Amino acid sequence: MIDLIAHNLAPIMFVTVMAMLLIGYPVAFTLAAGGLLFFVIGVELSHISSEIRLFWPLLQSHPERIYGIMYNDTLLAIPFFTFMGLILERSRMAEDLLDTIGQLFGPVRGGLAYAAVLVGALLAATTGVVAASVIAMGLISLPIMMRYNYNRGFATGTIAASGTLAQIVPPSLVLIVMADQLGRSVGDMYVGALLPALVIIGAYCLLVFAVTIIKPHWAPALPPETRTLGGGVTSLVLLLVASVGIYLATYHTVFAEMRSEVRLVWAATTATVFALALSLANRHLKLNILSRLAEQVVIVLIPPLALIFLVLGTIFLGIATPTEGGAMGATGALVLALVKRRLSFSVLKQALDATTKLAAFVMFILIGARVFGLTFYGINGNVWIEELLLALPGGEIGFLLTVTVIVFILGCFLDFFEIAFIMVPLLVPAAETLGIDLIWFGVILGINLQTSFLTPPFGFSLFYLRSIAPMKEWKDEVSGRILPAVKTTEIYKGAIPFIIIQFLMIILVIAFPGLVTHYKQESTVNPNEVEITIPTFGGGSDGGPAFGLPGGLSGSPFGSPPTTSPGDGNGQQNNGLQLPGIGGLPPLGTQPGDASDAPGETPQEQPAAPDLSQPPSFD
Repeated sequence: MIDLIAHNLAPIMFVTVMAMLLIGYPVAFTLAAGGLLFFVIGVELSHISSEIRLFWPLLQSHPERIYGIMYNDTLLAIPFFTFMGLILERSRMAEDLLDTIGQLFGPVRGGLAYAAVLVGALLAATTGVVAASVIAMGLISLPIMMRYNYNRGFATGTIAASGTLAQIVPPSLVLIVMADQLGRSVGDMYVGALLPALVIIGAYCLLVFAVTIIKPHWAPALPPETRTLGGGVTSLVLLLVASVGIYLATYHTVFAEMRSEVRLVWAATTATVFALALSLANRHLKLNILSRLAEQVVIVLIPPLALIFLVLGTIFLGIATPTEGGAMGATGALVLALVKRRLSFSVLKQALDATTKLAAFVMFILIGARVFGLTFYGINGNVWIEELLLALPGGEIGFLLTVTVIVFILGCFLDFFEIAFIMVPLLVPAAETLGIDLIWFGVILGINLQTSFLTPPFGFSLFYLRSIAPMKEWKDEVSGRILPAVKTTEIYKGAIPFIIIQFLMIILVIAFPGLVTHYKQESTVNPNEVEITIPTFGGGSDGGPAFGLPGGLSGSPFGSPPTTSPGDGNGQQNNGLQLPGIGGLPPLGTQPGDASDAPGETPQEQPAAPDLSQPPSFD
C-alpha cells in the first residue's frame, strides 16, 4: 500500500488539492497547506520511490521563490489597471456612456442593446474588471430596458455577456496574468487577442440585429419623447469626416518627417483635439455648428477613447511597456475624474482600498502556488501531467479541445486567477512539446474563461447581475408603472445565445490560428537562401585583394616581398605587404635550401632565410 501511494503521489496530491478548492476552502491557504503537507509525506517516502526528489533543505528555497514574485515587473500592471478601472467606474463614466450611446442608437430597434454591447466593450478596454462592468451596466441600463418593454431574458443576457468582454478585450487582467504564466510578452498577448475580441463584439451586435428582425417586440426603439438630444446624426458624420481628413493631411504633411508610429500618434492627436475643441466651443460659445447629439457624443466619447489609445496605443506601437501603459492609464483616469469634478477623497480611498485588496489577493495566491509547485514538481507531477496530456488522441487539436473542456468546467467553480496560477503552468510543457504557439494557447484559454463567466449555474457574471437585478415587483419612478421582478431562470436563459457564440468563437480560433498569430512579425528573409561566405587570407576567387585591404593579404599572413614574375615583360609586382629591409619570409611548408621545382622546369634559387638571432639591418 505504501509503495502504491509513493508511486502515485502526484495524482493523489493534485486530486486532493483540487477537491479542497472545489469544496470552498481559501485558495491561497489551501495551496500552501497542501504543498507543505505533501512535502512532508514526500520526504518520508523518498526512500521508497526514485521518482520523489524531495529533501528537507529544499524548504530553504521558498524565501527566494517568494521574493521572485515581488520582483516581477509584469505583475505591477495589475494594480495599475485595476485602479484605473475603479476610478473610471466611480466617476460615473459608464453612466455617461450608456446615456449618450443609448440616445445615439435610440431611433433604432434594439438601440439600448447595441449601446450595452458597445459600452461593455469600452468599459472592458478601460476597466478590465468584469464585476465593475456588469454591475455598472446592470444598475444603469437594466431599469431603462425594462421601462421600455425589452424582453427581460434578452436584456439581462446582453448585459451579462457585454460585461464579460473585460476578460478578453485588452488591457484585460486575464491576459496580463496569462502572459506572465506562459512566459510571453504582455504586448504580444494584447495584439493577439485584439482581433478575436473584435470578432466577439461584432458577433454580439449581429445577435442583437437578428433578434430585432425575428422578435422585434423584444427590443423596441426608444419613443421620440425620450430622445432628449434630438436628431443630428448628419453633423456627427460630417465632423467625423473632417477629423479623418485632418488626420490624413497632417500625417502626410506636417508630421511627414517623423517615424511612422510617432506620425500616427501626433496626427490622431491633432484630429481628436480638433473634434473636441469644436464641440466644446459649440457648447460654450453657442456657435450652433453641431447638433446637440453630435456635441454630446464627441464630448462624452473622446475622453475614454483617448484614454484607451493612451494605454493600448502606446503598448501596440512599442512606445510603452504594459506596466508603463498601466501607470499612464491610472494617471489619465485621475485627470479625467478631476476634470469632470468627480474626484473626491472618498472616491480615491475606495479605489485604493479595492486595488490593495486585489493586489494582496493575487500575491497570496501566487505565494501559495509557488509552495504547491515546488512539492508538485519534486514528486514529478509535471511529468505525470505532461505524459497524460500527450497521450490524448488527436494530437494538437485533441489537446486543445480536452484542455478547453477541463478549463471550462473548472471556470464554473474557480476564479480565473486560481486557474491561471495552478493549471496553466502545468499545461505549458505539453503545449510546447506539441509545438503550440503559447500566445495562441493563452487567447484560447482567455476566451474559455470568458465563456465560463456566463455559464449557469455558477457563472460569476450571472451572480453579479443577479445581485443587482430586482428580485420583486418595483415601481418605475419615470413611468410610474409597477414592473415585474427579474427571475433567475430568465437571466440563465438570456445568457444561452451568448454562450453559443463564445463556443463558436473558441472553435473558430482553434481552426484559424491566424486570428491570433498575426502578432508575429513576418520576416522577408528566407534563412534557407542565405549564403555566408568566409573570406580567406589570400586573394579573392576573382584574383582581387582579400578583405578589401589595399594590396590584399596574399601568401603568408605577413605577405612576401615584391618580386617580378619571370617572363613578365611589364615587370608587374605581386601583391603583398612590404616590410622595409627585413627581407621576405619563406613560403609555408619549405625549409631553407629546399627546391620545390616541378620536373622539367629550371630550378630557381630560393631566397635565403633571415637570421632571426641577429637584429634586423636597415641598410
